Amino acid sequence: MSAAAEASGVRPEHAPQLHPRRWAALGVIAISQLMVVLDATIVNIALPSARVDLGITEADQQWVVTAYTLAFGGLLLLGGRIADYWGRKRTFMVGAVGFAAASAIGGLATTGPLLFGARALQGVFGALLAPASLALLTVLFTEARERAKAFAVYGAIAGGGSAVGLLLGGVLTEYASWRWCLLVNIPIALLALALAIPLVPESKADGDTSYDVPGTIVVTLGLASLVYGFTEAAKPDKGWDSGTTLAFIGAGLLLLVIFVLIERSSRNPLLPLRIVLDRNRGGAYLTSMLVGAGLFGAFLFLTLYLQNVLAYTPLEAGFASLPTTVGVLISATLASNLLPRIGPKILMLVGPVLAAAGMISLRFIDLDTSFWAHLMPAQLLLGLGLGFTFVPLSSLALVGVPSHDAGAASAALNATQQVGGSLGTALLNTIATSAISAYVAGQLTPGQPPSQRVLLEAQVDGYADAFTWAAGLILLAGVITALLIKVGKEDLPSGEAAVHVG
Repeated sequence: MSAAAEASGVRPEHAPQLHPRRWAALGVIAISQLMVVLDATIVNIALPSARVDLGITEADQQWVVTAYTLAFGGLLLLGGRIADYWGRKRTFMVGAVGFAAASAIGGLATTGPLLFGARALQGVFGALLAPASLALLTVLFTEARERAKAFAVYGAIAGGGSAVGLLLGGVLTEYASWRWCLLVNIPIALLALALAIPLVPESKADGDTSYDVPGTIVVTLGLASLVYGFTEAAKPDKGWDSGTTLAFIGAGLLLLVIFVLIERSSRNPLLPLRIVLDRNRGGAYLTSMLVGAGLFGAFLFLTLYLQNVLAYTPLEAGFASLPTTVGVLISATLASNLLPRIGPKILMLVGPVLAAAGMISLRFIDLDTSFWAHLMPAQLLLGLGLGFTFVPLSSLALVGVPSHDAGAASAALNATQQVGGSLGTALLNTIATSAISAYVAGQLTPGQPPSQRVLLEAQVDGYADAFTWAAGLILLAGVITALLIKVGKEDLPSGEAAVHVG
C-alpha cells in the first residue's frame, strides 16, 4: 500500500465507487476556480482607468489588487474548515452567491475606498469558494490517472487564470468599461451556481467540527499588518527605516508567531501543524508561496510597463499577455501525463527554472522592447514554468491527508499562493517605487523638472528591479523543492487514498 493510503487510513477494499457525474462536476469547479483566480489580475489592466475615474492615488492603487488577495489569503484557512465541517457543496454555493454580490458592489463603486472594500469582500467569499472547490476534487477523483487529469485542469487554471484575467480585463476595459472587469463575475457565478445544484455531490468531514476563531483572527491580522508594513515602506516619506514600517512588520511577525502557538495548543486548530510539518507538504506550501509572490507582482508590473511605457491600449496589453497562458496550457498538459510516470519532484524542479528564466529575460526591458523578439518568448517561458509547477503542487499538497483535513490542506495550498501574492505585490511594489525615485533623483537637473523620457526610463528601471527580485523568489522555490520534496510517483494519491463522498 502507498504512503498516501496508509496515512489516509482507508483500505483498498473500502475504497468508494467513482462518482458518475465527476467530470461534469469538474467543469463546474473549473468555472468557479477560473473566476476566483483571474479576479486577482483582471483589474490590473483596468487600474489606470479606475484610478482616474475614482481619484485613486498611485500610492494607493495597489490596494485594488492587494485588498482582494489579502482577504482571500487571510481567510482561506477558515474557509477550508467551513467547507469540511458545514459541507463542501453548500460552502461552494454560498461562496458563489457572495462573490457575485461583492462583484456588483465593486462594479458600481463611486469612490476608491468603496472599491477597495468590495475587492476585500470578494476575497472573503473567494475564501469559501476556492478551498471547497479543491476539496471537492479530492473526493470526486480517487483513481490515480483520473486525479492527475483533474489536477492538470486545476493547475492550468491556477497558473494560467492570472494571464486570462489580463486578456479579459483588456477586452472589457477597451470595449465596455473598467467596471465590467468586476460585473462580469455575476453571470459566471450564477452559471456555476445553477450547474452545481444538480451536478456536484455534497461531502463533509466526520468527527470534531469546532472552529478555531482565535487562530483565524490572529493570522488574518498578522498577514494584514505585514502587507501594510511593506506598503508603508513604498511611500517616499516613510521607507524601510520608518517607525511605522518597522512597527507594522514587527507586529505582523509577532502575530504569526502567536498564531503558531495557538495552533499548537488548540484542540481543533485552524491549520493542524501535522499538515504543514510534513516535509513534502511543507515544501509544497513554501514553493506555492514563493511562486505566488513572484507571479502576482510580475503580472502587475508587466501590465503597467505595457501601458505606461510602451503605450499599449488595454486591449493590446491583454493580448500581449497571451503567451503566458499558451505556455501554461502546453506544460499543464505535459505535466498531467508525466506526473503519474515520474512523480512530482522533477517537474517541480524544471518549472521554477523555466519560470525564473522568463522573468530574468523581462529584466532586460527598455523603452522600445520588441514584443515578438523579447516579450513573447519571455512570457512563453514563464508560462511553461508555471504549468510544470502548479500541476504537481495541487496533487502533492494532498498526499497522505485524511478526509477530516482535506479542506484545511486544500485551503493551505490556496492560502500560501494568495498570501505570497499579497506579500510579493507589496514587496515588489516597494522595490520598484524605491528604484524609480532613486533613478529620477539621480537624473535631476537643479531648477528643472524631470523630462518625460527620464520619467519613462525611471519606470523601466523600477520594473526591471521588480522582475529581478521576482526571478529570485521563484528560483528559491526550486531550491526548496530540491531540499524538501521526497515524494515518489508511488506515493501520489490514488484510489486507495480515497475519501468518502457523502
